[in-house]
Amino acid sequence: MKRILITGSNGLLGQKIVEVLSRTKYPLMLVSIEKHSIFNEEAFPYRQVDLTKRQDVRNVIDEFEPDVIVNTAAVTDVDLCETERELAWQVNVGIVENLAFAAKLVGAKIIHLSTDYVFDGKNGPYNELDRPNPLSYYGRTKLTSENVLLTSGVQYTIIRTMVLYGIGVNVKSNFALWIYNNLKEKKPIRTVDDQIGNPTLVDDLAFAIVKIIELDRTGLYHIAGTDLVSRYDFALMLADVFKFNKKLITPVKSSTFKQPAPRPLKSGFIILKAQTELDLKMFGVKYGLTILKNQLEMYSSQSMDDSN
Repeated sequence: MKRILITGSNGLLGQKIVEVLSRTKYPLMLVSIEKHSIFNEEAFPYRQVDLTKRQDVRNVIDEFEPDVIVNTAAVTDVDLCETERELAWQVNVGIVENLAFAAKLVGAKIIHLSTDYVFDGKNGPYNELDRPNPLSYYGRTKLTSENVLLTSGVQYTIIRTMVLYGIGVNVKSNFALWIYNNLKEKKPIRTVDDQIGNPTLVDDLAFAIVKIIELDRTGLYHIAGTDLVSRYDFALMLADVFKFNKKLITPVKSSTFKQPAPRPLKSGFIILKAQTELDLKMFGVKYGLTILKNQLEMYSSQSMDDSN
């Protein structure tokens, strides 16, 4: 029976992994930076841990002795990483170094999340053998974190994913939620038509991670939704599913926004390896957004119940 420790358990992906694993018999330990877990702490033991502190990481791993560590903790705000480089390095690289150090002592395997931002976006979609060349500091920290695991002597699985979207409890906004919230309030939005990628429903990725745990796969996998679309096309599809006004959406070029961090434009993943080795059937955009719509309706009816 594998003992599984999940870092960043209060984040969007962390929450979904806990939800999927809660239907199994694996003993879990949840870890996040916040004081309290969003889950029942009697059902799922929780520790507030600053993962940038090596001794604190070692303490919790020594206490729980996990067989598998799923690391979802990261700074994913690409522009923040560009301007706050010390923080980006401390979290995106330092945490992985600390986990690898402690994992080695107890013989745990690490499942780590990475990104399409390790590529320059000149000739995507990419497979696992393509050569990384990050444009942004965020991409550089994530590539370095991959290399930490490659040279650590610890068993690992690296999952590169992209354009994650979904809904959870007290989670930061993501691209789909940003579109949804604006269009729902009939506010016009501008979205880029020159950034191409595979939008990935977070629930789908969580199932894939659980499959990796169950099949005990190691190595590198590209895991993302099946459809390769521009951000603009994604916004139009969301408007379709939610019956919002498409005229509120204006296509623009990435250069319009003058963001601190450069983005890979022609990105995307070839997910054939994950599909065949893990027997995965990832969702396309329309199906993923339909699930999101159902979840949002459920969340709003729950919050209305809570307020009554």
